[in-house]
Amino acid sequence: MSETYIIEVASQDAGIIVRDKSGYRFFAASPRFTPLEGRLFRNAREAERAAADHAARKGEHALA
Repeated sequence: MSETYIIEVASQDAGIIVRDKSGYRFFAASPRFTPLEGRLFRNAREAERAAADHAARKGEHALA
């Protein structure tokens, strides 16, 4: 299983997640995703959904 994933929303980088002992930690690549900064996720899919949901709440088109 990979240690690091890039999370994209609408073909733009939202951030990366890095595996640690408790799950995957999110690091924002764009200021619009800073509310997710430092959040811990159980898996990559959960982080991807959170980024897409965040973008959708902000009124941006999100691809999951």
